Amino acid sequence: MIDKATVSLILDTADIVDVVSDFVTLKKKGANYWGLCPFHNDRTPSFAVSKTKGICKCFSCGESASAVGFIMKLEQMSYTDALKYLANKYHIEVKERELTDKEKEHEKHRDSMLMLNEWTCKYFEETLHDTTEGQEVGLSYFNERGFSTQTIKKFRLGYALEDRSALYKAATKAGFNRELLFETGLCIDNNRGGGYDRYAGRVIFPIFNVAGKIVAFGGRTLKKDKSVAKYVNSPESIIYSKRRELYGLSQAKREIAKKDMCYIVEGYADVISMHQSGFENVIASSGTALTDEHIHKIHRFTENVTEMFDGDEAGIKAAMKGIDKILSQGLNMKVLLLPDDDDPDSYSRKHSASEIQRYIDENEEDFISFKTRIMLKDCGRDPIKRSQAIDEVTKSIAVIPSEITRNIYAKECSNMFGISEDVILRAVKKHIENNKEEDYKKRGREKPRTQGPVQGNGNDGGDAPTTPNVNGGSVPVTPVTPVYTNPPKVEVNPFERDLMKLLVKYGMCAFTTVYDNETQQSQEYNVLEYISGELFCDNMSFTTPVYKMIFDISMDMLDNFYNDLSVHINKVAAEGNARATQLIAAINPVGHGPDSLKQEEDRIYNAIESENAKKVLEYRTLYLEKLLCSHPDDEVRDTATDLVSEKYTLSRIHTEHATIPSEYDKLKTLVPGAIYNWKLSIVNERIKNSQAAMANASPDLQKALMTELKNLYLMRSQLAKLTGERVVNAK
Repeated sequence: MIDKATVSLILDTADIVDVVSDFVTLKKKGANYWGLCPFHNDRTPSFAVSKTKGICKCFSCGESASAVGFIMKLEQMSYTDALKYLANKYHIEVKERELTDKEKEHEKHRDSMLMLNEWTCKYFEETLHDTTEGQEVGLSYFNERGFSTQTIKKFRLGYALEDRSALYKAATKAGFNRELLFETGLCIDNNRGGGYDRYAGRVIFPIFNVAGKIVAFGGRTLKKDKSVAKYVNSPESIIYSKRRELYGLSQAKREIAKKDMCYIVEGYADVISMHQSGFENVIASSGTALTDEHIHKIHRFTENVTEMFDGDEAGIKAAMKGIDKILSQGLNMKVLLLPDDDDPDSYSRKHSASEIQRYIDENEEDFISFKTRIMLKDCGRDPIKRSQAIDEVTKSIAVIPSEITRNIYAKECSNMFGISEDVILRAVKKHIENNKEEDYKKRGREKPRTQGPVQGNGNDGGDAPTTPNVNGGSVPVTPVTPVYTNPPKVEVNPFERDLMKLLVKYGMCAFTTVYDNETQQSQEYNVLEYISGELFCDNMSFTTPVYKMIFDISMDMLDNFYNDLSVHINKVAAEGNARATQLIAAINPVGHGPDSLKQEEDRIYNAIESENAKKVLEYRTLYLEKLLCSHPDDEVRDTATDLVSEKYTLSRIHTEHATIPSEYDKLKTLVPGAIYNWKLSIVNERIKNSQAAMANASPDLQKALMTELKNLYLMRSQLAKLTGERVVNAK
């Protein structure tokens, strides 16, 4: 495990905007940065990143995370792996302690597969460059394709020897488990205690995920034997799914985001040749139809996609497949047919970058226009075929999310077919209704498979929640068991949530000062300590399990906090003094008398003191929030991040030109108010339960319940005065 000091350094160094920008195109808007959510099929930017808070949140699907949580969710990494990823990004040396056997077993498997793939990639590279066979066969092939040395290194191309057990022997000699070789698909069990290589005699194309990790390989044979498969790819595994990975995206993502445009081609060589020609925003579907996962990944970087196809009949048919799926995700889809007998690889090798760009500008067309043109060409004068063509085109228009875009395409389609625009729009509307009905039926069919059994709330028999008793005691609250379906969700008291939100956001901020008669000294209480005292006095605890966990973790941080705060205050003071000395030394004494010089020095000291106070306040405000939002426990981390996420912030005009009290400014009202509201809600729930119990109670129990209700009504009146609510008690 990574030691605490290293973890703190990683979390302090990681810039959430910088981390997220590696995967999502962000644009600054107001106080936050916004982009398309990488966790669902986002069509408009709903993913906010707060540089100040160090968190991100999607206000559409609800996903939220800190920098470490973002990497964990997006790349399906463990907490430790995500920390190592960030450490590597910021060149931080990772200091670790020895893992326990259980921790080793938990972390080993995925790590081992990625490690094996990285080792294998280096092995294939060395085989290509450092062996006679690799140079004469593999390197010669790449050179014939026109791949430069720089390009070969960029895509880490390699070669596998003809010897069918060369890799197996080298990997097992290096200490890799044979079962791991079979699971990754690098080798195949020969059922005689050994194995043979999947890629023997092939040139190798490593496949990277978007984070740059090698998750699979593709191997191309150089033999002319038609009985041998031209390409062999890695099988599906826990680190590789062909539905999720796009070849070249790791190398192309920055250029795609920069140019806000993505070109999609079919194969490895197409991508490599286009990159070498200067078109680095090119990726490949690797011969498979684009999936929802593929489209989702592309959409994180751009909304503009052009698919390149061969200009022959097969290319045209390929262009017609699966495009509705791309349109339905809100991407702007264009098609580019290359000249006959050319693919992106061959065309880019024959032409300069300027010639390629000129051809693109002159020949690419939006998909609806392309489809309409092709359909019109095929149907000729046949009215039945024309009707079918219109139906096909309007089906594609119907899946486009934007109504404005649909109307534009309908008008263009009307002109090309020579049919009234109203007719086209009615056909589009009909298809939209049919699509909705089909989606509804599909959800109905899937519901029985996804709906789980009715379950309880998972109460583990801990301390029962209590209501405050104005006479000094407490009244146990009868637990209410919420009913939910899979996935399980705990019913949360909204007032308990309000209090927990304040605790996470401002827990370490100074709240009040208490005078101790014994020591005759004043002692500061922060928000966390104040809340703890209030709950202790009334024998209360948080009833939501994750809230109780967050509260306990926060209390455990108190001692460390005051030590860290003292260190931070001293650091800020030292930096402030150095800054003040520098500014005072820079004052030009000319034109200043002794008094005015003293006033200028006082002004500098006051300004530095004010800056220091702001820095200390920011440190206190973010201390608990930062640690909880990056906590190793998944539930704690996700809940804390969700609690502090806010969609809206005040505009610059308001913050600069108007005095508007912030949430922090109102803490002395908000914190007690949240506590009293929570207590009041518990009392109201207890009253409701007691009233319900009266109906079937025996005379003796009814008498006891009446006494209990009388006390509860009294408590409710007392709490209502504190919260400002008006309560009418039953007679």
